[in-house]
Amino acid sequence: MLFEDLPTTPRSEELLDKAFSRAARAGRAKEGHEAQESMLRTAANILSDNLENVSTEWPDFEFEVDPFYHELADAVVDVDELRQALSRVNWASRQIADLRSEYTTKIRRADAATARKHRKQAFARMADIMDQIEDDLLQVGEARDALKNLPEIRADDPTIVVAGYPNVGKSSFVNRVTRARGEIASYPFTTKAVGLGHFERDRVRYQIVDTPGLLDRPAEERNDIERQAASALTHLADAVLFVVDASGDCGYPLDAQLALRDSVVAEFDVPVLTVCNKSDRSREVEADAYMSVTDDDNVEGVLDLAVEAVGFEPDLPSRENAD
Repeated sequence: MLFEDLPTTPRSEELLDKAFSRAARAGRAKEGHEAQESMLRTAANILSDNLENVSTEWPDFEFEVDPFYHELADAVVDVDELRQALSRVNWASRQIADLRSEYTTKIRRADAATARKHRKQAFARMADIMDQIEDDLLQVGEARDALKNLPEIRADDPTIVVAGYPNVGKSSFVNRVTRARGEIASYPFTTKAVGLGHFERDRVRYQIVDTPGLLDRPAEERNDIERQAASALTHLADAVLFVVDASGDCGYPLDAQLALRDSVVAEFDVPVLTVCNKSDRSREVEADAYMSVTDDDNVEGVLDLAVEAVGFEPDLPSRENAD
């Protein structure tokens, strides 16, 4: 997972306590100038190194994060604000490293009493820097806790997104074609769960994503976070299956369902297939395919149609490369 292995972000006060307590122990083992310099270096190294780790362990959102995950992350946390916080943490790391060099020189050139004053002054300036980034460390920690739970969706796998109003049979379809209950991944931006399933065709692994809370109502009814999350799916989808219920048993008029279908067509720059589910009850709609998940009628045919719409061609080694 992209964000799962990010280290826990320390709090400013916690990091200061750790640095200064270890510095005190280091100072007790030595005397005079050597004690003051050891305390300075111990505290500065702990602070600078830990802050550098906080900033460098994160992937570069511009160059290392797939557009899908970039936009998905931005729906959960403000990526620009997160990057600014990481930049300030990195600034603090460099500032403390500079203080270490500056005050090492001062301590070596001073008498014993003045050396101690220099070391205490350096500690005060380090504490001031840590106070300046206290909120930044909290923000980075909260972002890490939110993003580590993003669902494991492979941005490079061919992906079919299933859309449509509630109760039209989307989840039942996903569960049926994955031959198990869909793996449920909870997105932080919606109280509902997004279903993620997998199936194989000709040794190719496909993802199929059910989208309750995102693509089951008009865009104008989504909140800002849900709109951005839905937008993230546009980077992921290779085809969309829009499921309708012509019988109206789902509780939504067919005209409203088709209007939502048209908005999804405008939203996604990929093939959007209209699939009429519950076809045993009604076929009174023009669709690309008809099926009944309940009766297991043409479910595989719809899946085959989706795979054909994706048109994924795996990169196979040429005979020349094989030789």
